[in-house]
Amino acid sequence: MERRYGLLVLHGRELEQAQLAALVDQARAGTAGVLVVRGEAGMGKTSLLHELTVSPGASAGSLGADGGAGRVLRTSGVESESPLPYAALHRLLRPALDMGGLPGPQARALRVAFGLEDGPTVEPFLVGVGTLSALTDIADRYGYLVCVVDDAQWLDSASADALLFAARQLSVDPVALVFAARTGEPGAPDFAPTGLPVLELRGLAEPAARALLEQRTGGPVPDEVADRLVSDTGGNPLALLELPPELSPAQLHGQAPMPQQLTLTEGVERAFLDRSRRLSPAVQTLLLVSAADATGRVDTVRHAAGVLGVDDSAWDEAERSGLLSITGETVSVRHPLVRSAIYQAATSFERRQVHRVLADAVAPTDPDRATWHRAAAAEGPDRDVADALHDVAARAEQRGGHVAATEAYERSAALTVDEPTRAARLFAAARTAWAAGHAVRSRALASSARDLASDPLLRADIDRLRARNEVYLGSALDAHRILTVAAVGIAELDPGRALEMACAAALNRAHGADSGATLPADLVSRLLTADEDDTSRTTCLRLMLGALTASAEHDWPRAIAQLEQALEAGRAVEDLDVLGNLGNTALHLGHDEGTRFFYRTMVSTARERGAGMALVYALQRLAFAQVFTGDWTGLRSSADEALSLARGVGQPNLTASPLALLALVAALTGDDRYDQYLAEVEDVTGRYALGILTGPTHDATRWAKGAHAAAHGDAAEALHHLSRVHELALRQMATVDRIDAAVRAGDTARALAWVGELAPFAHATGHPWALGAVSLGTALTAADRLDAAAAFEDAVGHYQRAGRPFDLARAQLAYGEFLRRTNRRVDARTHLRAALGTFSDLDARPPLERATQELRASGETARKRDPSTLLDLTPMERKVAELVSTGLSNKDVAAQCWVSPRTVAFHLRNVFTKVGVTSRTELAQLDFG
Repeated sequence: MERRYGLLVLHGRELEQAQLAALVDQARAGTAGVLVVRGEAGMGKTSLLHELTVSPGASAGSLGADGGAGRVLRTSGVESESPLPYAALHRLLRPALDMGGLPGPQARALRVAFGLEDGPTVEPFLVGVGTLSALTDIADRYGYLVCVVDDAQWLDSASADALLFAARQLSVDPVALVFAARTGEPGAPDFAPTGLPVLELRGLAEPAARALLEQRTGGPVPDEVADRLVSDTGGNPLALLELPPELSPAQLHGQAPMPQQLTLTEGVERAFLDRSRRLSPAVQTLLLVSAADATGRVDTVRHAAGVLGVDDSAWDEAERSGLLSITGETVSVRHPLVRSAIYQAATSFERRQVHRVLADAVAPTDPDRATWHRAAAAEGPDRDVADALHDVAARAEQRGGHVAATEAYERSAALTVDEPTRAARLFAAARTAWAAGHAVRSRALASSARDLASDPLLRADIDRLRARNEVYLGSALDAHRILTVAAVGIAELDPGRALEMACAAALNRAHGADSGATLPADLVSRLLTADEDDTSRTTCLRLMLGALTASAEHDWPRAIAQLEQALEAGRAVEDLDVLGNLGNTALHLGHDEGTRFFYRTMVSTARERGAGMALVYALQRLAFAQVFTGDWTGLRSSADEALSLARGVGQPNLTASPLALLALVAALTGDDRYDQYLAEVEDVTGRYALGILTGPTHDATRWAKGAHAAAHGDAAEALHHLSRVHELALRQMATVDRIDAAVRAGDTARALAWVGELAPFAHATGHPWALGAVSLGTALTAADRLDAAAAFEDAVGHYQRAGRPFDLARAQLAYGEFLRRTNRRVDARTHLRAALGTFSDLDARPPLERATQELRASGETARKRDPSTLLDLTPMERKVAELVSTGLSNKDVAAQCWVSPRTVAFHLRNVFTKVGVTSRTELAQLDFG
């Protein structure tokens, strides 16, 4: 009967079946395919998945359960299971998972996530990488792999995140991954992952709907009846199957009026409910137990139902009704609508009673699930259940299931009477919501916790989290005020907490967010005073605060001296937040070496720990540092990986910053992809809140537009965009472009003002890049030729010590142009040749063309240089090549890059072809610079 119903439901789905069969063919051929099938309840999603795994198309042949014919893995989301982290993922992988085939850290992450091993808290990102490795390993062992995930809207968040990460990272892998998700149901989450192809299931076309209806009724149906059923159901296959039996023979044959209401969801649910109510009370109890259960195990449901007086005869009656399906040791209600109809129609007393017996049934083997059942059975505050849920939350957090932990902490708080305890649990929920990337929810929970908290240390921790939320969602000014006030309030009780918050407030102030709140001078003095018990971390924080405090007072010599000491102390620190803040402070104070070192250290540390979100953040910041160092190949690699990871975790807002930097480099180098990057970043910034990166992203975009206009000779347009760069660090980074645009646009006064703005900082800090920019600006605006020549000489000299090759080359180009115009052609050639060589190495076409023309005008023809074939490599190809050249295996490279070994092999073949080598030994001899 079930098989026959499946064939009926699939009437009119030939195109959809062909699309899914092609996905399997694609996987068999060695290329991954992912599809999200969405539609309202009853549209046939489950039947399509069933057909796919039984017979994925004539061209594909029969797909077996194992062996060389490929492997099928299945799982589904269950609403009552959504608080249990990785439950659905474990069900999916368990039948074929071989931990021995995975890299050690990934295998350990999966074991901890699945509760198979105790250990330190795992990063959800690493579980996602482990999922990718597990899928590709299974595919390699069985030839290819087909994974189907039904009812994806009810997946526990941890499983969904891991599977979606893997789906976005799959490439040249023999894996077909299909999700099916219900839409249009109140209360159900909307499963609409960004960046994945979607197949929307609509109602059947009229001919297919009529054919299905006639097969269901066993003969022709009068036109007026068929028209009404097809119209009112919208061609929903399940509705066309289930509603006719609810009509009387006279109504079905057009001899009596049909009911006024035949709506899709309500009508079908009502049909299921009416059918269940015609069954015996024992069967109705059995169906309710099955609907409330999430294990799908016959023994669990039998035990719980037996406690409520259900005997074996009820099982036979339930199965004959077609509402309950039993296969081996597995029991399930026939359709998700059966589950929701029966569960929602039960009284609150009946539901609590069922959850109570289910808790007892699963307690011996699954205590966490039992606790959730007891929570569902609770009629009000319950200390024992609340304490047990708190423990469940702590275990979920340890396993990297931050969303599940949030749910458990919040429910635990709701069942807690004691206000201080409830405040602590609400804060824990807010903290884990933040860790899960759910900043809006974290903000609300933190606010609720703050209202209840009386312990000053807890209030300080809540305030620190509130400030973070404000930085990302609200007002950085409010964040500065919260941090400053909290630091004052906690200073006597916990100077360490006060120091951390004072540093965070100072960083906000350094980036322009000054609320006006201040720390008392005596408190600042105490926080800056070293103590004999200071750790490297505490020492680093004190010095960083000193540097930022001096910076706010424009005491640049003291700021740099304190920064240098902070950077030295920071080399012994492994805290990711501190590493990032050191990089931020160094960037703010123009310390190139410190900026690069600490962002790179943060990248490598985050990668080793599998801290994905920290890695995305660090890669974005490192890319900013790679702009001014001229490491544009490295920038493309950092930005490309940041984009891939941000998309992999479904966070499109995090793509804005790397896209803006790619647009900037494209403008500086004349890359044809400039328009594409610009359109993408403007789309993202127009649709999503960017939080703390709003200013830097917009400024990088303005810089890109200015550089592009300058490259095309539109000085006025360039000046318009570059004059709107606001962030201090970005203004300093774009100094040469800004001054050059002002001079070319004839706005010498503005150019002189910008030189004057930078000069005090340059002379006080002694940074070669800043001194070079001031000298170059002085040269470009000088009225006297001798003064200009001297300033150009100074600029070139400073830039030769600055480690900023692009800016050095631009100074050399400008000096060469000046010398040629003043009839010093021979002297000009030296600088023009050097500039041309750097622009060629950087593949910066607009200034390269200028340098070439100037050199020709000086009386010398530039010798054409053969561009390195390494420039032809994509960022991912270059990264793979660099890692392979160090002697790493494909599997080791895959573990570092968070892709599959097959993907590494694919990129490596491209590298060999583009670079012209035939072995890893030859590759190791190349200079990747």
